[in-house]
Amino acid sequence: MADEWATFGADLHLELRGPRLRAGLMDALREAVRSGRLAAGTRLPSSRSLAADLGVARNTVADAYAELVAEGWLTARQGSGTRVARRAEPRRAEPRRTEPRRTEARRSESPRAAPRRAEHRPGVVPAASPPGRALPRPSAPAHNLKAGTPDLASFPRAEWLKAYRRALTAAPNEAFGYGDPRGRTELRTVLAEYLARARGVYARPERIVVCAGFVHGLMLVGQVLRSRGVRDVAVESYGLGLHADLLTGAGLGTPALPFDERGTRVDDSGPLASAGAVLMTAAHQFPLGGALPPDRRAAVVDWARASGGFVLEDDYDGEFRYDRQRVGALQGLDPERVVYLGTASKSLAPGLRLAWMVLPESLVGEVVAAKGAVDWVSGAPDQLAFAEFLASGAYDRHVRAMRLRYRRRRDQLVAAVAARAPETRVSGIAAGLHAVLALPPGTEQDVLRAAAWNGLAVQGVNQFRRPTVPATLDGLVVGYGTPSDSAWPGALDALLRTLP
Repeated sequence: MADEWATFGADLHLELRGPRLRAGLMDALREAVRSGRLAAGTRLPSSRSLAADLGVARNTVADAYAELVAEGWLTARQGSGTRVARRAEPRRAEPRRTEPRRTEARRSESPRAAPRRAEHRPGVVPAASPPGRALPRPSAPAHNLKAGTPDLASFPRAEWLKAYRRALTAAPNEAFGYGDPRGRTELRTVLAEYLARARGVYARPERIVVCAGFVHGLMLVGQVLRSRGVRDVAVESYGLGLHADLLTGAGLGTPALPFDERGTRVDDSGPLASAGAVLMTAAHQFPLGGALPPDRRAAVVDWARASGGFVLEDDYDGEFRYDRQRVGALQGLDPERVVYLGTASKSLAPGLRLAWMVLPESLVGEVVAAKGAVDWVSGAPDQLAFAEFLASGAYDRHVRAMRLRYRRRRDQLVAAVAARAPETRVSGIAAGLHAVLALPPGTEQDVLRAAAWNGLAVQGVNQFRRPTVPATLDGLVVGYGTPSDSAWPGALDALLRTLP
């Protein structure tokens, strides 16, 4: 199988610079170890796996590993793999102030499309009823392409059960008492290693707070910001209304940042001028799908440093990127100004209610106090099972297998739309579990009604538009990760019948 390598190994986020691949790889690994992002004992991917991920020859990685072993940066033992060596006094470097690598993100595509001649394909029911005649209401949707949910049928039940058994067998008695509000130390320890390795996050267990989903974490941070006197948290022009509503409920204003063909604008003369924080989906904007360009990533961090504000980074699906160059977490640019929020809701299942925050040192105590003296929401057995699932490598294997599956669905979606509706532009496809299909201006509601008649649940772009933002885009947000493998062909066919 040509893509079999994609399910093996573990993810490792590196930023390679310069034309010499081996030298660039060695420099990146040295920097990751020297700065403390990769802690001593961290196991690195095999040379085969890392070479496939980076798109380089396996010998390039093997030679780089061997030389770093000789220099004392890494260790290699038969049966134990390649790991970060233990050094006397690892020094943590200050966060770099330079602009991130320009190839780290691609310019987002604006899902615009030229007006098209209105026509209906066979099987599409017209949106409007004939005069004097009422059509029956459509039945419950037979197909679900709403964004925000992974393929729940693919939850790794057998591996999770094994992890649960091992975790419960090894759990100390005190694990079944009232827990530390920060979460189990076993989970925070392995999370710190994983996030540093896979997402480029500068994480320490004492700075991680486990929470019951992203919404719970945002509620806690919003409460702390309001108690600090923050009045406004700027939000993106397009996003989940629930998130803005939660901040509003905490007494915070939510001015919308402007948006252009390159994504969210972070000019400090706009809403950021009066904001104390900004909520962003920098690695994969939801729902339009682009990554925040490197110059704007640097600019929003510079704003936070200069103003004393914070960037709230929603890294909701950072593991699922399908091009060679993955976009690392914004938090890596300045761990003291960025609050990193991650979740297992997209990578595993939302029903686990497991998420985490990596906090600046100045916020840890206040967030823990806001959560309460006792952890009432994140069950210790689930946390211990997830810690075992991570430590055993089962999480990496699951993520890489699902990345391959979702990429195939994305490719099938793009090919099918190109064949059946060649004038429809598909964007936001470099990462994540959804894509945006552009529609002729003014047709979004008609297409959504046609989708309902075809038994298809799908969302329009304008469902995610902030009320104060002018309507300039029309399109469908298609969650291709939502259906099971057996339901996917039918859902795709219903979508194609819906398109104008």
